[in-house]
Amino acid sequence: MPLVFRSALLAFFVLFTAPSYANKDFAGCLQLFARSTPPVLTQRPTNRALCYDAFAILHSGESKTAVFVAEKLNKASVADADEKRTNRFFADARLRSAERATLEDYKRSGFDRGHMAPAGDMPTAQAMAQSFSLANIVPQAPKHNQGAWAKSVELATRDYAARASGNVFVITGPVFAPSIAASPSIGPSQVRVPKFLFKLVYDQDKNKAWAHWHLNDSETRASKPISYAELVKYTGIEFLPGLNPTQ
Repeated sequence: MPLVFRSALLAFFVLFTAPSYANKDFAGCLQLFARSTPPVLTQRPTNRALCYDAFAILHSGESKTAVFVAEKLNKASVADADEKRTNRFFADARLRSAERATLEDYKRSGFDRGHMAPAGDMPTAQAMAQSFSLANIVPQAPKHNQGAWAKSVELATRDYAARASGNVFVITGPVFAPSIAASPSIGPSQVRVPKFLFKLVYDQDKNKAWAHWHLNDSETRASKPISYAELVKYTGIEFLPGLNPTQ
């Protein structure tokens, strides 16, 4: 890994070395997590848990984006994911106005509104509509969003889930380096622009996990996934508590 990547990640990791906790606010959507157990991470005052029909979000009022977004995919859910795309983005009213992104923030920003839980994963019309919540969106480099991320990450993950024998748990999120406050922002709400994006894929039947790790840049191309242990090291988040997956 290039030195600039390692330096940025080390600075990010230092921010998350305080005692951690298991988030207990996802009572309405625990089925979206492996073993019904949400990730373990450091509590931050503006973090809010949000349950949707087909995904769950831990949202940060600091970055105005998700910390992570969790989904459960399988052969049946992928087969059902044939809904017409709505493209009706909206600000989630469950979040405080001072802690959420707005449509105005993305106008003329130069960034795409990049889904964390992809619209293409959604098995029902209502879930599809919910995926356009700005809580599920990050500022993403356009060519990356429409290119390497869409094809070598999102599509590849759906294809894998369609072939898997059981459930595949997916957790996607942004990484801000060297910190949220030091990251660039867009719009009047100061929505922070992530340095990296990750997508963790966990095959429950095989106890196998890997993570896509991409620089949020239009020049980014497909790359070899990293291990689960590397993702935990880089983010300071235990995404699969109590599990010891292989790659």
